[in-house]
Amino acid sequence: MAVLVVTGPSGVGKGTLIRALLARRDDYELSVSATTRPPRAGEVDGRDYHFLTPEEFEHRLARGEFLEHAVYAGHLYGTPRSEVERARKNLVLEIEVQGARQVREALPEATQVFIAPPSEEALRDRLVGRRTDRPEEIERRLARAKEELAAREEFSRVIVNDDLDRAVDELVKLAATIGDR
Repeated sequence: MAVLVVTGPSGVGKGTLIRALLARRDDYELSVSATTRPPRAGEVDGRDYHFLTPEEFEHRLARGEFLEHAVYAGHLYGTPRSEVERARKNLVLEIEVQGARQVREALPEATQVFIAPPSEEALRDRLVGRRTDRPEEIERRLARAKEELAAREEFSRVIVNDDLDRAVDELVKLAATIGDR
């Protein structure tokens, strides 16, 4: 089983690229992360995220139940080890940069790819356009994105999401090379 870590700033299109990858490669499945943030409209517990209370997340963290974890935009996020252990196919982790660093330490054999926006302005437009966050939340995400964009150099594989079809093709090609090992 291969592990593909997809990381990059919020709003860069990680989820869109991963959905396209999963539609084209049936040998991959998405790991469901845990979070303490409230569900957005249409999100389902266990499908989109495992929605936990802060206390439950901290309790699980103390028991070593997370492969990686991070605080992002004031909420806790993490990949439950159980998601990796239960995987029947190659696994995709959609996580932020801090979590990707932890996975690099815990699973050095995992392949990591950084998804970059064509520009900071394009990223702002995407965050505003998805209409899921309040203006102050968007500003927090953009401030964090600047830090994460600086980490791009840590990743040997970078896909710039300036053309969706090309970016999907690049991700699918990468997944094919590691999934066929």
